[in-house]
Amino acid sequence: MNIEIVPAEAEKLLSWQGLTEAFVAGHALPRAEIGDLFLYRGADTMLDRAAWIDGLGALVKVANVVPGNAGRGLPTIHGAVNLFDDVTGDLRALVDFQLVTKWKTAGDSLLAASRLARPESRNFLIVGAGAVARSMIDAYRSLWPDAQFTVWARKREAAAEMGVGVAEDLEAAVRAADVICSATMATSPVIRGEWLQPGQHLDLIGAYRPDMREVDDTAMSRAAIFVDSRATTIHHIGEIMAPIASGAITESDIRADFYDIKAGLYRRDSADQITIAKNGGGAHLDLMTADYIRRAWANR
Repeated sequence: MNIEIVPAEAEKLLSWQGLTEAFVAGHALPRAEIGDLFLYRGADTMLDRAAWIDGLGALVKVANVVPGNAGRGLPTIHGAVNLFDDVTGDLRALVDFQLVTKWKTAGDSLLAASRLARPESRNFLIVGAGAVARSMIDAYRSLWPDAQFTVWARKREAAAEMGVGVAEDLEAAVRAADVICSATMATSPVIRGEWLQPGQHLDLIGAYRPDMREVDDTAMSRAAIFVDSRATTIHHIGEIMAPIASGAITESDIRADFYDIKAGLYRRDSADQITIAKNGGGAHLDLMTADYIRRAWANR
């Protein structure tokens, strides 16, 4: 049965803890079948992502990413999310694209940080000042209520609008942080591995194309690398593809993905270890998020 979910009302029913628990439960089910289609037109991208998880359901999500919309005063991403019943294939819900994307993206990196960042982390640096950056501040605060946030962005005025501290010097801010979250549209590294300090955790969100990356080879070679899904990152995103191609890392250097949580492999090994988690945001995570939203709405 197709239900209508009111985004503004549904969001009041959600919690970051509830979503990360849904992610853990979803990854305990049979491995998702995932299919991605990418179409490119210059800087624009169409992503058609589908997933089916036996015992949960199926989802098709289409996203149009148009960076030029920022200059038009429009959102850079538009799309649609269709959630289908696992048994009958019936359309269960049309779930708001922006709602699913916001919670999926931030919840993905929050789950990674909950396993990899040191519990005593206090200084959080956000690189980028877009919608994802704002969501990450809210998500991190759910686990680290005493966290202090600093934002660095190429446009200082955008960083100032975030309502937290503004970093003037990116290198100094990186060196001082316990947790670094990068959510930019960079096609070349903005964070240098030589800046990283023992014990830091990095959540990398921005890169989603083969020609995009946010950290350099040195950072990747110095860190223990984790991904949300091997299937949607290793051969799809420049953040992983480029250092493999250069020889800085190999595929075997990817320590774990979320399907390894149950086995206890998605974890840091020591307080001094530098950890990097690449957020690839596959359709299976959209499916888990959309189902979480649907259940919250149905049980309201």
